[in-house]
Amino acid sequence: MALNKTLGSMLIIAGTTIGAGMLALPLASAGLGFTTALIAMFGMWALMTYTALLMIEIHQHAETDATLNTLAQQLLGRKGQIIANFAMMFLLYSLCAAYIAGGGGQLSEKLSDWLSVSIPPQLGALLFTLLIAGVVSIGTHTVDLVNRILFTAKIVALAVMLGLLVPHVEGQHLVEMPVQKGLILSALPVVFTSFGFHGSIPSIVRYVGIDVKTLKKVMILGSALPLFIYLLWQLASQGVMSQPELMASTTLGAFIASLSELLHNPMVSKSVSIFADLALATSFLGVSLGLFDFMADSLKRASNVTGRLQTGLITFLPPLAFAIFYPQGFIMALGYAAIALVILAIFLPVAMVRSQRKKHQADNIMPSYMVRGGNLALAIVTLAGVLIISAQTMQMVGIIPAVG
Repeated sequence: MALNKTLGSMLIIAGTTIGAGMLALPLASAGLGFTTALIAMFGMWALMTYTALLMIEIHQHAETDATLNTLAQQLLGRKGQIIANFAMMFLLYSLCAAYIAGGGGQLSEKLSDWLSVSIPPQLGALLFTLLIAGVVSIGTHTVDLVNRILFTAKIVALAVMLGLLVPHVEGQHLVEMPVQKGLILSALPVVFTSFGFHGSIPSIVRYVGIDVKTLKKVMILGSALPLFIYLLWQLASQGVMSQPELMASTTLGAFIASLSELLHNPMVSKSVSIFADLALATSFLGVSLGLFDFMADSLKRASNVTGRLQTGLITFLPPLAFAIFYPQGFIMALGYAAIALVILAIFLPVAMVRSQRKKHQADNIMPSYMVRGGNLALAIVTLAGVLIISAQTMQMVGIIPAVG
């Protein structure tokens, strides 16, 4: 049973990480070249895995069901709790709204084709939300089971997609260098958010329990799987298309169309479409699970049927409403998601670990698990967060070129 939960938790981490954002990676890194993109991906993976281990160090001294709301209040006080709550809610609600809008649109298109009746995107968004909300509201175990099925299907779709692309990889495309130095900075926020799974960590801890050895394995292997898949995806996409061709594909639709036209194979667009559907579903499951548990803890909702129904409404109604009535507003908000993720996944873990270590030092307590690196590693991680926020801000105001 423990092994079963460990595997399921790894897949929740990987499923949350490998979302629709993966499809934007070739567009965001088009001007970097394969080698530079690979270095950026490995750096962001190491950064996010390190801060995930910091969260384990924090969780080992808290209750099993503690969320970021509880941890921030205990270690950073009321101000820290407010910052944590705002960053968590802004990020997860924005992501949920984006997934509802994207998934709802794709679902309405497929239902329209199957039923030969025009299905409005609003109805697709509602149906998509009801499906995911039903699974999440039942509990983490159900999310685990459904996620395993979807994740397995997603890997099959990915294998088909890569199988169609890899034979057409050309070596000269993989040795191309960055077109502009500023593009390296511009791509960092996109690559960074492609490794975001920290909102799901408290749910994983609740599911697995305070078992440091198991949790370390879950975080490292669960995040390493997306890194490996991203490597294959970048190899296939950047190896098939030249830099000018990739940079000309400014949207996902244009990118998929270019691949299909280049390879003269309609199966490419079909496999990418199926993968995108499954990527949205698994990401939405992981993100909404983290938001559901966070809201239940913040609002002190009971875990009975009534309490979970109330939490479900609070979790899913706001992003559903915004996805239906203000889709463009949330597309703009997603531009700031990287900043919220830096606060959530870098600044808060570093601040909470510093506070916890100071308390333990004052009380002469030796923690059973402490992430290596000391204050130097914490300082480097913090500087990396500042760099990502600076890159996102400079891109928004036009100081460095935009990507994707």
